[in-house]
Amino acid sequence: MRRVLAAVVALLVLVLGYGALDVYDVVPGILTRDAAHSPTAGSPPATPTGSGATGTTTTGSAPRGGATASPTTVPTVDSAAQPLQPASAGAPIPDPAALAAALRSEASDPALGPVPGYLVRDAFTGQVLLQRSPDVARTPASTLKLLTALAVGTTLDPHATLPTKVVQGASADAIVLVAGGDTMLAKGKGNVSAVEGRAGLGDLAAQVATALQASGTSTVTLRLDTSYARGARWAPTWLQADVRAGYTGGVSMLGLAGQRAIPFRPAPRDPEAATASAFVAALRTQGITAKLAPERTWTTPVTAGATVLGTVESAPIGDVLALALDDSDNALTEGLARQAAVKAGGRPTFAAAVAFVKKTVSAKGVDLSGAVIKDTSGLSSGQKVSPRMLSDVLQLGADGSVPAMQDTIARLPVAGLTGTLAHRFTTTTTHPAAGIARAKTGTLTGTSTMAGTVIDADGRVLSYVVQADRVPAGVGTLAARAALDRFVAALATCGCR
Repeated sequence: MRRVLAAVVALLVLVLGYGALDVYDVVPGILTRDAAHSPTAGSPPATPTGSGATGTTTTGSAPRGGATASPTTVPTVDSAAQPLQPASAGAPIPDPAALAAALRSEASDPALGPVPGYLVRDAFTGQVLLQRSPDVARTPASTLKLLTALAVGTTLDPHATLPTKVVQGASADAIVLVAGGDTMLAKGKGNVSAVEGRAGLGDLAAQVATALQASGTSTVTLRLDTSYARGARWAPTWLQADVRAGYTGGVSMLGLAGQRAIPFRPAPRDPEAATASAFVAALRTQGITAKLAPERTWTTPVTAGATVLGTVESAPIGDVLALALDDSDNALTEGLARQAAVKAGGRPTFAAAVAFVKKTVSAKGVDLSGAVIKDTSGLSSGQKVSPRMLSDVLQLGADGSVPAMQDTIARLPVAGLTGTLAHRFTTTTTHPAAGIARAKTGTLTGTSTMAGTVIDADGRVLSYVVQADRVPAGVGTLAARAALDRFVAALATCGCR
């Protein structure tokens, strides 16, 4: 009956677009993201594919889109169903021996390879309940983004927004579009209920046209100022085959909604130029004719104190970070890491972003000894992070000691509902965890990982990290993912006392 109610409540979540937080605002018994909050809610995860010379397979952004269910229809709950136990610090902690016995089959699943690493903890106390090789550093894939989320979330103000503005240029018929870190600008009007496309070039053009027309100007030269956090577009450790395949876009501080990279649909190689063209078109609809200045002039910063002709603001940075994790968007994650590194006094480079993340995470008490980190998204090959490192990062949010990480965990993809977990946990054996488990996922060739939280049958919140980085070639990604799902589902159904 617990499974029946979990399915019903999952439907409630999709319809109503919210879920009750648990007692610590970490993970509720039934969890979800506000569907109107993110245009990607309900999108399926990316399908992995070979990346070329090295055969690397990576998870990138999930396909965008998905309708928001009507908030006016409430399904009827089966009166015979038994309610789930609410998450509570007063619920009993599973007995480690009983938990090990209950998960013996799932923990030794051949699909996870010969030596998977895992670590399960009581989320409230941090007590270790189940572990195997927790200190062996392994390929983290996109679960590395949890370290980045901790660093970004504790450096950038989650309530702040990223401005895109236009200022008066050196002459009355010159204007400058100033990049401010928003790479998801709508071509037309912005959508105040969205994350991707919150700010719109159409709205910005209307403001600029009003200001120009007041002075009798209808023809201008448009220049871009792309000096903010300007750095290399692609990490030197990324394969260009992965970029061409759409597993990541380049890192930029200006771009358009709907043009983020997804598998088999790469992002524009020059998102700034695409944005400039879209803004010229938006100005035209407002009666302003704009000629684009040469791209070589775009790196020159605007004069301090230049008159502002219009400004639009992105969604709050906390929402942008949540979207990056939900979709496992490599470029979006790297862009936020770069901006945070710059705010912390670093340079706008991939190396500086990595150094910033390592320094910030270590300062929070997470021992990164033995870790090998080459980027902040997990896309590069040869990276190593242990289950304990990931678990320690999760624990900072699970026990409420770092509010920013607490918020990150509460907004991770939900099993069977959102982001990279939207189409997982659908089988008979894994469905009990649908709607009550959250996780950041990660996939590379031969590697499948998952780190997150789940509430068990007694209402106790558990955190877990599972890393399988030696998945046999004949097993395949889908089989490894299914084995991970069964592991988490076993945690969800176990009271284990």
